[in-house]
Amino acid sequence: MMDRYTIHSQLEHLQSKYIRMDHANTTKWEWLVNQHRVSYCSYMGHFGLLNYFTVAENKSKAQVCFNLMEKILQRCGPPLDKLEES
Repeated sequence: MMDRYTIHSQLEHLQSKYIRMDHANTTKWEWLVNQHRVSYCSYMGHFGLLNYFTVAENKSKAQVCFNLMEKILQRCGPPLDKLEES
């Protein structure tokens, strides 16, 4: 019975459940994009960090949130050098 619940099958379950979960075929570029997006979401959710960014950039909270949202929604695909090769 314990054979069915190996670490490998648990990881496969998590990867199917959570879209951004890394897997064996994740490239370095994809991993970095995911890490940046998760970080930006975290900044928007923690109001202390958001206040820090507003003071540091001398902008309103709405403008800082808008800038972070733009960074999250940037183009996601292969790096540009891979597009030029094909």
